[in-house]
Order: sequence, then structure tokens, then C-alpha cells
Amino acid sequence: MNWKKIILHVDMNAFFASIEQRDNVALQGKPVAVTNGKHGSCIITCSYEARAFGIKTGMKFSDAKLLCPKIIRKSSNPKKYADASTRIMNILQNISPDIEIFSVDEAFVDLTNCKKIYRSPLDVACIIKDKIYSDVRLPCSIGISENKSMAKFAAKLKKPDGITILDIKKAKQVLQNYLVTELCGVSKGIQTFLNAHNVYTCGDMKKIPISILGNRYGNVGRKIWLMAQGLDYDSLKQENKPPKSFGHGKVTIPGLKDVYLIKKIFRHMCEKVAKRMRINNFESNKYIIGFKTWDGWYARKFQLAYYTNSGSSIYKLAELILPKIDYNVGINQVQVTASNPKTLDLQLDIFNSAIDSKEQKIDNAIDAIHHKFVNAKVGPARLLGETSSPDVISPSWRPTGWKRSV
Repeated sequence: MNWKKIILHVDMNAFFASIEQRDNVALQGKPVAVTNGKHGSCIITCSYEARAFGIKTGMKFSDAKLLCPKIIRKSSNPKKYADASTRIMNILQNISPDIEIFSVDEAFVDLTNCKKIYRSPLDVACIIKDKIYSDVRLPCSIGISENKSMAKFAAKLKKPDGITILDIKKAKQVLQNYLVTELCGVSKGIQTFLNAHNVYTCGDMKKIPISILGNRYGNVGRKIWLMAQGLDYDSLKQENKPPKSFGHGKVTIPGLKDVYLIKKIFRHMCEKVAKRMRINNFESNKYIIGFKTWDGWYARKFQLAYYTNSGSSIYKLAELILPKIDYNVGINQVQVTASNPKTLDLQLDIFNSAIDSKEQKIDNAIDAIHHKFVNAKVGPARLLGETSSPDVISPSWRPTGWKRSV
């Protein structure tokens, strides 16, 4: 194969649902929907048996029940999914040092510098599939091409459990009749813009110059125009850049009005942001805290006179916006974000050293307990006890570094 580059895209099939079916033989061959908690209203992902009924990710479980009355709901188990993802990414790292972890269940593997090691890209794809299945007992689909976009597109062509090789010379012809929405990164807004210019399929993209998309959407627009032609000059992103923010949010049950539960969720998000900063040796003095109602978002920016990574200190800021909530209407979502974090300064602020020192000692002690005893239940009293809405894995989750969080 005389390609300049050889890129594989490894895409796990119905990842969360496949894990649930793997661990429970009673679910195998059955329509399964994974939701956030026992009473989650939105489907995170579903098995291929469920997809056969027209059920999709993001659909309300109540609507899915109408399409498939026998669908089985499974509460998500983020830690189990994170463990499986970590093992899969380690397998890929042993295939080639040049990988880009695209999401919790997707990765690009660049074989360009490993051509002499393997017989062919197809052999590598088979090795990957066999290794993942033998070690993690999960199926995956693999696309092989000369660039990332076409490798990702190819991986979708034979799902589940397939391998597709897409020659870049034939990519334009293959793409011609596919809708532009099949391309990675085409949002509803971009789709509407393209449709307004009579662009519906990838073949229609030749009707407009690249400058139109570039002027409207910048590099993203130019990339989409190139992708429709089977082109992509984007290289693998392997570096772990310093974080611009640490954020955690949670979708609540629609119209949540319970004051205690709302405070509990806010406290939980504050603790998650704080703990992730501590683990990665960061702190911040700028925070954005908000909630979403049926009318949209209400958010407020805070700037402290000192830097902190204490959940208690962040929650005090959250308490300042709680009076803005109309508890007769309720909320649908909360968000807590630490912006512009800086590397932890070991020298204490003389004006806040007493407070920070006490909070830091408590936080460090709790972190140490959680590190040693994974299932330990230590923390603010408000957070103790079971929750009907467990944590979820962020789309940007990574097995190592500051993006590792559940």
C-alpha cells in the first residue's frame, strides 16, 4: 500500500450498552437502553437490537418505550465504562505510539511510522479487533484511510464489528451521495446554512467555494468543505495542552423543585470541580456558576481575591445564586466551571492562609482516603447517601491527565 499516511479509526460499537450486555447474559440479544440513573429520562446510548426499532441516542426513554415496549433500561455505570476505555486505549498504545484518543470509545491510530513492523493495515485491524475482544470482550468497527476524516467515515460503513478500507482516490466518489450530516462536525446550524446554499449531499459541496464556509465558520467550515471532497490535512492531536477550564454539570430531572436536592447537586458539582483541580495541581480565582430553566440559562461570574481549589469555597459562591431560582418552576440543569486555572502555588496567601490551610488539610485528608479506599463514603453530609442521578463521563474524558474525570 503506497499511501503517504495510514490512519485507523477504532470505534467501539454501542459502547456502554455492549458493556452491560457483556456483563449480564440476560441482556444479550435484547433491546437495551442506558440512561443516567434508574429514572433517567434521556437515553445515553442503546444496543443495536434497540436501534432496529428506530431508537437513538438522545431520545427520551418514554418515547423509546412507545417504539419498543420491551426495551430494557439500564442505569449507567461510568466507572466501569472508564475502566474498559482505559484498557482499550492501552491496547492501542501498544500497537503504535502515535494515537489520538478522540473520545471515551473512539481513537485514531497512525501506522505511518510503523509500516515496516506490520504486514498490512488490514492485519493490524484484525490484531486490534482480536486483542480488544479477547481482553475486554467487546466488539469494535475499524476504518482505514489516508486521513482522519475518511478513516472515521469508513468506520461507520460496516457497523457493527466491521473493517472498511477507503482509498483516498475513491473517497470523493464514495462520499458523493451521502448527506453532509454524515460528516463529523456538521451541526444543525451548519446543516441549515449548507441547505440554504442548496448543499444537501457531499457531492453538492462543489456548488459553493470553500471561502463561503470559511468566512462563516472559520477553520471548521474549511475543514468540512475539504472533508466532503475526501480531503483532510488535520494531524493527530497527541499533546495534552494546559486546561483552559475545569467544569462539571448535571442535567436534573425536568423542572426539579426540591430545594435540598438542588443544593445537593450544586455541592456535588462544586466538589467535583475542586477535586479535579487538586488532583492535577491547579487552582482558580474565577468561577462561572449557573442553572438552566425552561426559559434558558442564568449564570453569574465570580472573581475572588485569592485562588482556591476547595469545594466548600466554591459552594459558597453557588449559594449566592440560589435565591435567583424560582422553586415554583424548578430547574433542568446546573453548571459549575473554574476558568483560567493556574498551577498550584505552594506559597499560601497571607490574607487567607488560615482558612485555606484548614480547608486544604480537610480536602487532602479526604482525597487520601478516597485514593486508598476506592469505595469510601467520606465527604460533606449533604452528599452522603445514594443518588438517582449518578455521574456521567464527559465526551472529552481521557484515561490520563487532567481530562480524566468521572
